[in-house]
Amino acid sequence: MKTAQSILKMMRVSPRKLNLVAQSIRGMKADKALRYLAYSPKRIAKDVRKAVLSAVANAENNNGMDIDRLYIHEAHVGKNMTLNRFHPRGRGRSAPIKKLFSQLSVIVVEKEV
Repeated sequence: MKTAQSILKMMRVSPRKLNLVAQSIRGMKADKALRYLAYSPKRIAKDVRKAVLSAVANAENNNGMDIDRLYIHEAHVGKNMTLNRFHPRGRGRSAPIKKLFSQLSVIVVEKEV
């Protein structure tokens, strides 16, 4: 079973929100997943689509796989860095705001017919 992957790092979205999009494409055929992501209302779906396109291109160019038989085997979401910001509150106090980043790794496999 041949595999190809692509990894997107430093995506400006929380891992929880990104996992909703990644979860919806796991196990799909690559062309069906690309069509799904093109019309998804989620903002981060454009970046996920770029990652899937990159994985398909890696499979075709580096491993010589047939792009018509590619499936998304794994779409794994992980945490990345956190920006710490502060929001002013009353009486001279402040409250922390954590701006989360995440990373996505997409693995495609060529299924035998």
